[in-house]
Amino acid sequence: MAEAFAGIGRIAYEGPATQNMLAFRHYDADAVIEGKPMRDHFRFAVSYWHAFRGTGADPFGPGTMVRPWETGGDPLATALRRVDVAFEFLEKLGCDFYCFHDRDVAPEGATLAECHANLDAVADALERAQQRTGKKLLWGTANLFSHPRYVHGAATSPNAEVFAYAAAQVKKALEVTHRLGGAGYVFWGGREGYQCLWNTDMKRELDHLARFMHMAVDHAKAIGFTGQFYFEPKPREPMKHQYDYDVATCVNFLRTYGLEKHVKMNIETNHATLAGHEMQHELDYAGLQGVLGSIDANTGDTLVGWDTDQFPTNVYLTTQIMWTILKHGGLAPGGVNFDAKVRRESFEPVDLFHAHIGGMDAFARGLKIAAAMRADGRLQKLVDERYASWSGPLGRRIEAGGESFASLEKEMLGKGEAAANVSGRQELFENLINCYL
Repeated sequence: MAEAFAGIGRIAYEGPATQNMLAFRHYDADAVIEGKPMRDHFRFAVSYWHAFRGTGADPFGPGTMVRPWETGGDPLATALRRVDVAFEFLEKLGCDFYCFHDRDVAPEGATLAECHANLDAVADALERAQQRTGKKLLWGTANLFSHPRYVHGAATSPNAEVFAYAAAQVKKALEVTHRLGGAGYVFWGGREGYQCLWNTDMKRELDHLARFMHMAVDHAKAIGFTGQFYFEPKPREPMKHQYDYDVATCVNFLRTYGLEKHVKMNIETNHATLAGHEMQHELDYAGLQGVLGSIDANTGDTLVGWDTDQFPTNVYLTTQIMWTILKHGGLAPGGVNFDAKVRRESFEPVDLFHAHIGGMDAFARGLKIAAAMRADGRLQKLVDERYASWSGPLGRRIEAGGESFASLEKEMLGKGEAAANVSGRQELFENLINCYL
């Protein structure tokens, strides 16, 4: 077929001084930072659903996107044509990975068997495209939220047959992910939650969600899939309360149900802010708990209270993210997936390139800044100074477990009062960060 993005060549790194808006200013895939190339720090992935299936529709109007490859007609033929479009985009952008929901890449069928057949047919095309281009699947997942059957949820549905159908759908999606060499599989329960507690048996629903995830882990072992499982937190929207509210909630769930050895977090910026957290908080908490796995790279609008999924261009944000990721040792086998969509008003195909270039450059700048901060050590020195008393004799004894309430009472009775506090110097810390930007 003809090029979908005619007139656009491969996006090259041209450096900060370039005036070419279809070039990278900061993302140099082969540049080595802290011992490894940028491409390996990020493992950038394009999300199939937003990039190639997004229409620009919103609650007030239909789609606006000009997508020449969406010509209508047979849904399966269109899906197969879309594979060529997706891999043309990946090649021209220079992005190594992609990710998908099963229903992004293949159309729903009239029966489960027809759904499976459609997915197999598109998987054949995806496999050929991967072999031809060297592009890889970062992770796969199943869409368990769009179809009306999932109106009450999937793994947490009060309808046992809906649970069974969802299990069959995930089984197939996991098998296709394995076949395509996917590095991971994501659980994101778009409707796993509740609107009203009066009609909800929360304990039963949580038990069912855990049983569902254990079934997935068991099937992965049966088919030889060794990729990483991820759980994606989101507090609300569309449900009033979702069971994967934030990282802390997800970690508690995994440990309660014995899943902590199998599942890590796939963390999204816009979901973090909807939960009342900064992305840095969610990343750091996941890192401290040993479950930092992968991230959905986007941002929300501070004036809008829902999941707007905008491309990240705020370098302060990407610096926070990369500082925390470097602190906890990186993401692989996870990566940085652009779960982001161009605005409804940005409807031409070239806007997809502008959006991804901007996001990749913002992350590259964040990486370079975070690495510079780590190299000179001033920030860490200030943090160490703030906690200096914990490096003294008393602090070391407490942290080693050598003190009790009684011994500490005796210590403070002898002193009469605690040592004077030292300023937290928040403004100094914030000013120091600005020195690197």
